[in-house]
Order: sequence, then C-alpha cells, then structure tokens
Amino acid sequence: MTPLDIAREAVLAAADKKAVRCIVQDLRGLSDLCDYQLVCSGENERQTRAIADSIEERCRRVFNVRPVAVEGKQSGNWIMIDFGSTLIHIFYDAVRNYYALESLWPKAKLVPIGAGDEAKAEA
Repeated sequence: MTPLDIAREAVLAAADKKAVRCIVQDLRGLSDLCDYQLVCSGENERQTRAIADSIEERCRRVFNVRPVAVEGKQSGNWIMIDFGSTLIHIFYDAVRNYYALESLWPKAKLVPIGAGDEAKAEA
C-alpha cells in the first residue's frame, strides 16, 4: 500500500457518494505535508460527511488503515482526513471555491484518476 493507492481508493469511495470536482495532486517535492492530496466537493454538509465516512470505511476495509486525524466533520464545510502521506480534503462546494486549496501548488501534477474524471496528467 502506497500513498497513491490510498488516494485512488479514496477517489472510488468519494465517487460512491457522488462527490464532484475530484482531483488528486502529486505534491512530492513540493510540500512537506504529504505526497498526495485529494480535493473533492459535496453539494451540502450532509453529503460531505457521508463522503468522509465512505473514505474512512473503504481505507479501513481495503488496507486495514485508519486516519491519523480527522478534522471538520462537525460542521461539514471542510473535512480533512490525514492518512500521513496522503491528505484528503472534502469541501462544501461554495467553501472550496473560497479557499481554492488546489491552487496553492500551481506546479503540482494532477494524477489521472480514471476515464471521464476531471484530473488529467500533465505532460
């Protein structure tokens, strides 16, 4: 199990709960916080919490791993799940636009996460 494996399983779990605007950024060499980060959105706070629960459950089932920390589940506006080298950010869509977290690393490569997804590999 690698940090990228966790990110990919998290994308699948998020997709199961109809997350939108999912992107995975490769932050290796750009950030000391993590190697990969997934940023996705839900249309309301209830959905963001469901996405977070789905990601936690899937990673526990597939890899037998639990997050180091989970923050923001109470409000559901911005939930962060820390798996060590992989960070998951689940935003209420309007909040995501305000913080524009993925724009903090403009040189980060986007990791392809499947056919039809928004993320595309940079050449």
